[in-house]
This record gives sequence, C-alpha cells and structure tokens, in this order.
Amino acid sequence: MSHEQSHLLLPADSAWLALERPENPMTITVMLRVEGLTAARFREFLRVYWMAWERFRFMPVKSGAVWRWEPDPVFDLKHHLDVVIDRFTRDQLQEWVSARLNQPLALYRPRWKFWLAPNAEGGAALLLRVHHCYADGLSLLGIFDRLCPPSPQQHPAIYGAAEKSDLSRWTTAAQAWLEQLVQSGETTLEPGPAPDQEGEASQRSQVGGMLERVAHKGVKLVHELTEFLVEPADSPSELKRPLLGRRLCRWSAPVPLDRFRAIARSTRVTINDVLLSCVAAAVRTRLGFDEEQLDDAVLHAAIPVDIRSRLPDELKPEAGELGNFFGTVFVPLPVDGESPLERLYRIKHETRRLKKSWQPGISWGLASSASLIPETLRQPIADVLYHKASAVVSNVPGTPEPRYLAGCPITEQMFWVPQAGDIGLGVSIVSYGGQVQFGVVADEATLANPDTFLTDCLLELEQFPGGS
Repeated sequence: MSHEQSHLLLPADSAWLALERPENPMTITVMLRVEGLTAARFREFLRVYWMAWERFRFMPVKSGAVWRWEPDPVFDLKHHLDVVIDRFTRDQLQEWVSARLNQPLALYRPRWKFWLAPNAEGGAALLLRVHHCYADGLSLLGIFDRLCPPSPQQHPAIYGAAEKSDLSRWTTAAQAWLEQLVQSGETTLEPGPAPDQEGEASQRSQVGGMLERVAHKGVKLVHELTEFLVEPADSPSELKRPLLGRRLCRWSAPVPLDRFRAIARSTRVTINDVLLSCVAAAVRTRLGFDEEQLDDAVLHAAIPVDIRSRLPDELKPEAGELGNFFGTVFVPLPVDGESPLERLYRIKHETRRLKKSWQPGISWGLASSASLIPETLRQPIADVLYHKASAVVSNVPGTPEPRYLAGCPITEQMFWVPQAGDIGLGVSIVSYGGQVQFGVVADEATLANPDTFLTDCLLELEQFPGGS
C-alpha cells in the first residue's frame, strides 16, 4: 500500500471539512473540570498519553479533489496548549469558554488545541477544541475513558493508535456489504441434478423466498429513503435566522441522575425521553409563535446516533481508533403539546418509531458523499440533511463512576457538538458520575440568552411526578 493511499481521509471524516462554513465551523468542544490539575502535570499527560494517537500529529490537507492526512513538519506541543492563570468566577468562565468557541483553529497546524485555566473557581477548567474530521464525540469519549482511570493510583493500561486510514479497504468493504444485501439468499441455490416435480416445486419456493427477501429489503430501503426525503422542513421561526457566526455557550449545574430515573420509572418511559422532553419545553417558548401558530408548527431535533453496531465487521472501527461513525435521526418535537406529560408521551412514540429506522445509515451515507461530489452540488446535499431541523441535540453518556486525569479527579464534563448547515442551536446532555448537565451553544442570532434556555429545561423537570 502506498503512503498516499494509507493517509487519504475516509469519506465520513472528510465530509466535515466539505460541509464547513466560516460562520459555522465543524468543531467539537470538550470541557472538563479537573480538581488540582497543574500545567506541568497536564503537559506530561499530553506528551505521554494523548500523543500516542498518531492522528493528532497530522493535519488535513486538500490535494486536488481529495483530503489527505499529512504530518506537521514542525509539530510542537506548545502550539496546542495555552495556560491561562486568571481566577475565573463561574460566570467569567462561561464568557471565557464562549470566546474560545469563536476563536478559529490554525489551518496550518493539526486542528486541535487545549486551554487550561488551573486557577478557575471550583477547580481547574480544561478545554479542548478539535475539528470533527479527527473524530466524533464517541471516539473522543473513548479516548478519555482509556486515559482517565477510576482510581488516582491507576495508570492507563492500553492507549494510542497508529494512523491507518485505508480508503481502498474501506471502499471494498462497503461495496461487498451492499452486494451482500442484494444477493442475500442466492448462495443457497447450488447446481445439482435435474429436479423431479417435487424438487422443482421446492426450488421454486426457495427462489420465491429469496426474491421476496430481496424485494422486502428493496421496498424497505425505498420507503425509508422516501420518508427521509419527504419529511417536512421546519416551520420558519425565531430559531431559523441567518447565522451571525458569533456563538455563546452555557452549561447548567449538575443534576442527580436519580431524578431523571425516578421520573422515567413512574411514567414508564426512558431517561432519554425525559431529557428530550425538557429540551422540547425550552424550545417551545423560543419559536415566537402564538397558540394558533403552535398548532401547525413543525420542528425537528437532529440527534446523532451511533451506527457502529450496525456496520459489518470490515467497516467497524477497532478499539481506540479515531473516526466518524454516527448517523442522524430527525425527531419531531411536540412543541404544540400543552402539558409536560403530553410532550413526554409523544416523544416516547417518536423515538420508538425511529429506533429501528435506517435513517441514521442513510444520513451517514449522504454526509459521507459530501466530500466526493463537486462543490456546486454540495449545498443541495447539505439542504437535504439539515433543513429539516432547527436544533442539534446530543446525548453523551459518560462513565457512571468518577474518573481521574493525571491523578486528579474530574468533577464535571461537558461536550458541545457543531451544528451544520443553517442550524444555530445546539443542546448537549451529558451524564457523568451519577449526575446530568445540560449545555447550550447558540449563534447570537438564534438565542441571545442561553441561560434562560437552561433554566426552562430544569423547570420542565420539576413538572413531572417525582421531578422536584
């Protein structure tokens, strides 16, 4: 295999470079509160553990019509860590993090960077911004799970990965997967002696069964694709304004996970249903609609869904491997629902309907194609994917037990994912160490005061039985 071939970006990774716009960068932001973390400890952590992933020494470089991973010839960790000694209060820290979200990453270096504020009130704040082409949120979460053990005396045992983006293997495996779907059942029909009348009937039945299975898959695929494409776009609202490119972010205080668990148990829904219902209630009041307009309103949340378990073995990432392996479902939010319980049960219905949908795989395929088509045709692809939603809602499952980074306890963790296309509102729900936090990142044109949005999420929680 040639060096050039081994370092071509996979389509699912380069898609995030193709869909990027100046006012809406495709960058993931991670914030950890790490009690007692010093600059010296963290520099050693980066040198030994973080850099064990070879991809972090590479930067994406466009070569003709394709993107390639190329090593940074002057790589130095000092370019990727800023230490800020200010004694931020909680409010000052939120303003500071917002400012970092509006600070572009250097295009001439690997597109990731850490900031450490060791003197922040409540414990050191560690901020990471990394371009989505390097990894999705679950890949990054997997890195931190490997590097942050559950004991301060325990060192990471298995970590790191060599960069081996094998595009030819990926393409071959994807083609074989599709052929297997089309040819399903044919391998059971082997040549043999001429059948008698009973054997001929049996073979006809076998052929008929095979054709029925193939037809069923084809009909299901056409149905799923048609349903995806004809899903109505969101109603024009205060959340669908042209983006200004200036973003604000906020995060809530931790809420015990047991509060959500008690509500889910008493109402016979899932914890995720409760979380999404809180978001729907907060969105409802920000559409700028009166009661009559709410009755006809259409609003979707784009929700990332991990598709690793649905991929064939040849396409599944290895443990510790970086990359993008998620699709998107567009969940209708019941913003016209008049009571918390109505909104909750309607969300339950929609999430059950989409649970076995092929929509995540379809959206993954469409997004992956973005880097493979001419730029003039790229916008229609983006429109198909992202005009159907007014917000992105990500649910990041952390570890149930607290973790330690460089021997220091992590007290909070927060993720913010980018919002592609014209979406200007992102809501993050992060569970970690038996607690849940809501986070918001929003373009100023979409949501000028994210604090009130978080307040409404938590107020909705108190409306459910056992929620107060």
